[in-house]
Amino acid sequence: MDKIVVTGGAGFIGSNIIKYLNSNAISDILIVDNINDNIEKQKLLEKIKFKEIITIENFKKDLNNYKNVSHIFHQGACSDTMNHDINFMMKNNFEYSKNILFHSLNNNINFLFASSGSVYGEGSNGFKEKRECEAPLNIYAKSKLEMDLIIRDVLCQKISSQVVSLRYFNVYGYPEIHKGRMASVPFHFFNQFKQIGRIKIFEGSENFKRDFIYIDDILNIIDYFYKNKISGIYNAGTGKVNSFQKMAMVTRKLYPDVNIEVIPFPENLKKHYQKFTQADTSQLFSTGFSEPFTTLEEGLENYYYLLEEKHYNS
Repeated sequence: MDKIVVTGGAGFIGSNIIKYLNSNAISDILIVDNINDNIEKQKLLEKIKFKEIITIENFKKDLNNYKNVSHIFHQGACSDTMNHDINFMMKNNFEYSKNILFHSLNNNINFLFASSGSVYGEGSNGFKEKRECEAPLNIYAKSKLEMDLIIRDVLCQKISSQVVSLRYFNVYGYPEIHKGRMASVPFHFFNQFKQIGRIKIFEGSENFKRDFIYIDDILNIIDYFYKNKISGIYNAGTGKVNSFQKMAMVTRKLYPDVNIEVIPFPENLKKHYQKFTQADTSQLFSTGFSEPFTTLEEGLENYYYLLEEKHYNS
């Protein structure tokens, strides 16, 4: 039976990965996360099965004590795209990740890394897993790209364990409440219409288009790579685009009483904002992955239902 480490295991995608592993009768799981007094993370831990939880600091310090594991799902990172502290971001997201990667390589541990579609920046040269397409707009994206460059070098060598980097595009789904302002737009829409009866979109949102991918689809991709020892760097997106305005309109269709308010675009975001993302999924599908993706309409309906059921009625 596999023994697994999940960094960021009390977070959004990390906790969903553990839930997925539990559904496959796997509970010998070490969670690496800092819970502190985060009540929402504590609630997440009550709903999943695992063996132990340790802090990030202790995991870094005692990394050599964790050699007898089959997989490390490295999902933990600072995901605040507005954090401009380059020293912190590179230490937390790059150096930490690099140490875990080489620990995995040295101990024949399969390594599954959470990268980001943000590495493509404006996407002027497309969104394919090639160096000429990669042009990050912020420090967070740069930290992810630097890690992917290391992985790209590693993949050119002869390795015995699996090394895979999944570039998550705009992932949304339950549970995100602990993420605060970094939670997805659907989460913020839901809370806005519950609290003030309207949702807010930026001026020009009809032109801001993203590749939104539902959490269940991310889990399908992870399931595929977990069960098939395939290495590489792959986009984890749908290949489809939808505007934030369309997302607002779908939300209003589901909740007809909701009004849509257009607000000015923040000045501090202009230089760091991806206005368009669209994953090139050809490399993903070339491996044999064949699961269909959830439509935006289906994903939002599912997500809002879960928020209604598990948040407002819990």
